[in-house]
Amino acid sequence: MSPFTGSARRTTEWKHLKVDEDDGVVTVTLARPDRLNALTFGAYADLRDLLGELSREKSARALVLAGEGRAFCSGGDVEEIIGATLAMDTGRLLDFNRMTGQVVRAVREAPFPVVAAVHGAAAGAGAVLALAADFRVADPTARFAFLFTRVGLSGGDMGAAYLLPRVVGLGHATRILMLGEPVRAPEAERIGLISQLTDEGTADEAARTLARRLADGPALAHAQTKALLTAELDLPLSGAVELDAATQALLMHGADYTEFHAAYRDRRPPRWQGR
Repeated sequence: MSPFTGSARRTTEWKHLKVDEDDGVVTVTLARPDRLNALTFGAYADLRDLLGELSREKSARALVLAGEGRAFCSGGDVEEIIGATLAMDTGRLLDFNRMTGQVVRAVREAPFPVVAAVHGAAAGAGAVLALAADFRVADPTARFAFLFTRVGLSGGDMGAAYLLPRVVGLGHATRILMLGEPVRAPEAERIGLISQLTDEGTADEAARTLARRLADGPALAHAQTKALLTAELDLPLSGAVELDAATQALLMHGADYTEFHAAYRDRRPPRWQGR
């Protein structure tokens, strides 16, 4: 555990999420199947806070984000969020929208890979959560729908206009965000929105398998790779290669780099320590 977590105790029970941990793999399940796992204010806050705690503790080496029942996540709950926001003043609306963005930042900035296991609908905020993940493992029932313009709002919600062009290109992103039409699994795989397409009903299992593979690997190398992928989106090539050089110089002093060389000489698999 990181020595810099502060004095607050770790949260032991999450009201709006199911959280399971298995030797470095954390599975977070959105569990409102009767509402297609529609997000509430509490679910957003729990996701933000959970990801922050896991990032500080350094115990998680991979995270699976999944949805219970027939869908991954249908987005913000129409009654509990959209209905409530109609009565909010501008200050409260800004606080809410900043909170949803903080969830996306927490996913992107977490020092461990996040794998979204997608089946059925990933709509609205659910589509952005999947988009923010490092991997999207999906089965043929998956459909991504960025519905924000359909409710009279900007398609660039929660960082979607930043992330989506970088995943699928500006042309596809413009069409998807402007029209709000669903992107079904075959097209999503073709344009790069899906990282791995599985057989129907197996997305959760495949996501856990991938998360286990990542968790058993060199955790520090994965964390730094993710950090560089995010940071270098906005850097010129000169800045990117300099950041790469500094990162590699630091990692070359790490235990895992030394362990790889020892394992190579001994003709055995490396025993990664994540440091």
